[in-house]
Amino acid sequence: MSDPVLPTDPAAPVVTVVGVGADGWAGLSETARRELRAAEVLMGSARQLALIPGPPDVERVAERVTWPSPLLPALPGLIASHRGRRVCVLASGDPMFHGIGTTLVRLLGADRVRVLPHPSSVSLACARLGWAADRLDVVSLVTAPVETLHGWVHDGRRILVLSADGRTPARVAGLLAARGYGGSPVTVLERLGGPGERVISGTAALWSLPSAHDLNVVAVECLADAGTVALPRVPGLPDDAYEHDGQLTKSEVRAVTLSRLAPVPGQLLWDVGAGAGSIGIEWMRVHPDNRAVAVESRPGRAAVVARNAARLGVPGLTVVTGAAPAALDGLERPDAVFVGGGVTVPGVVEGCWEALRPGGRLVANAVTVESEAVLASWFGALGGDLVRLSVGRAAPVGGFTGWRPMMPVTIWTAVKPPAAREPLESPGVPTSPGEDVR
Repeated sequence: MSDPVLPTDPAAPVVTVVGVGADGWAGLSETARRELRAAEVLMGSARQLALIPGPPDVERVAERVTWPSPLLPALPGLIASHRGRRVCVLASGDPMFHGIGTTLVRLLGADRVRVLPHPSSVSLACARLGWAADRLDVVSLVTAPVETLHGWVHDGRRILVLSADGRTPARVAGLLAARGYGGSPVTVLERLGGPGERVISGTAALWSLPSAHDLNVVAVECLADAGTVALPRVPGLPDDAYEHDGQLTKSEVRAVTLSRLAPVPGQLLWDVGAGAGSIGIEWMRVHPDNRAVAVESRPGRAAVVARNAARLGVPGLTVVTGAAPAALDGLERPDAVFVGGGVTVPGVVEGCWEALRPGGRLVANAVTVESEAVLASWFGALGGDLVRLSVGRAAPVGGFTGWRPMMPVTIWTAVKPPAAREPLESPGVPTSPGEDVR
């Protein structure tokens, strides 16, 4: 969800955001101290506010406002209530790195926010560890589930985890051990830059510290145990990476389908008739900014989709339990749509096409004669690309090896033109109450 935006007011004063480290006042530049001394209102967490002294170090006794919880819904009103006063906001480290600075820029506009950064926890951690900051992955678990880490765990990679609290390190170690990375070195860096700085090291499988200081960063050097199967970000994960009841777009077909959907960072996909959720999950695994909504009519399968998403590192996938097209009402317009089940249901293709953003891509798969007929009719009406994919897998034949063919899959791809035809009517194809074709 995007942050609200306040109307631009040219007369509104600039809000200054000051990054503060664990060393507090002593670690601030003179420019930052000057801004804090002159502030009429100081906003921040209770911990951050406690780092800023009162007189005689500052010129005036500023009103101190502790962030409410939850913060985002209250922030527009909070800023507006102090209009006309000199407001200074405190942030941890670099305000523009997973910080309040980015939120305030979206809220007020870049010209109304002045940012004075401090070294981020990532910079400080890399300095302590001797790691190159441009050769690692940074994963924030401040507001995200620990399962988010799954998508970043690859043999030989270094990861810095921004912790939510003192329990995060133990959760990270537990995830690594369960995933087959129990031998991975894990280092917890507490209160970086402050007088109480502490470094704790161990391995994931043998991690014994149940809780660390809440202000910590976790450094991981991913080391796969023998026999651990790699799960790359490219589409086409092994079928056994998923929990499913047979309704799964198979690996080879999945890879081709995702190539037709053409994931672009930051875009939204509808996975309609999600089955095990593999298309939406692998769409999101391509890039951390990708989003997906999985629409599945059966509650049991919808629960499986959620479990698969968490286990494969994209717990943010949205699962909608309901039958299309009714279940599509009210959803955010997608940049791409995949119809993997129910193409013969009246209104499904029409609803997906109408909702699709101009320039968006619709991909639908079919394995039955009836569903193929539907796609052929849509192809005739809207054009696009229609292909049939046949895959054979080697299997034992007596004492020899032969090819065991999978059911052929017909794939229709269409791109919505900038000036789309509205409204769209069905091309008059035979329909049925619905089918699973994944």
